[in-house]
Amino acid sequence: MKALITRKLGMISILNEDGASIAVTLLSAQPNKIRQLKTTENNGYNAIQLTNDKHSREFRIEESSFEQLNIGDQMSADVFEVGDTVKVTGISKGKGFAGTIKRHRFHRGPKSHGGQSYRRPGSIGSMYPQRILPGKKMAGHMGHSQVTTKNLKIALIDKDNSVIGVRGAVPGPKKGLVLLQEGK
Repeated sequence: MKALITRKLGMISILNEDGASIAVTLLSAQPNKIRQLKTTENNGYNAIQLTNDKHSREFRIEESSFEQLNIGDQMSADVFEVGDTVKVTGISKGKGFAGTIKRHRFHRGPKSHGGQSYRRPGSIGSMYPQRILPGKKMAGHMGHSQVTTKNLKIALIDKDNSVIGVRGAVPGPKKGLVLLQEGK
């Protein structure tokens, strides 16, 4: 079982073996402590609870992984290896209140030949059922929601500075909390 609570540091470019540039997101991986082990007998599911300074998060695991884990053990950047496939969970950047063009990529109306509604959504209802159906794409709050990006690869590990480099983009702003977990 490989999982860590990390913080996003930013992005850099590194060169691979072929000389091509790769975008890499750097994550600060300070040591995490195992705070609690949850079992099927006691809690109905298998999980570990990790804590990092002020934050604690729970990660589901398989029953076979319990044999090597103990409460109080430390997990750090050396848990992962270069080339591991991981999934990354974070809170996306908040964009505030956004209109339909920015939020749902609607097209604007014509600006010539008497067009008067450029960035308005247009008709939103129908004759029947004489109400707006749930899930209608309209203007509203955009961003600041939990996003999980899967199938990312670990590109570099710096054990001395406790930094992990993940190939590709990771959701969230700099210094944002990021959950790094083994899996596809």
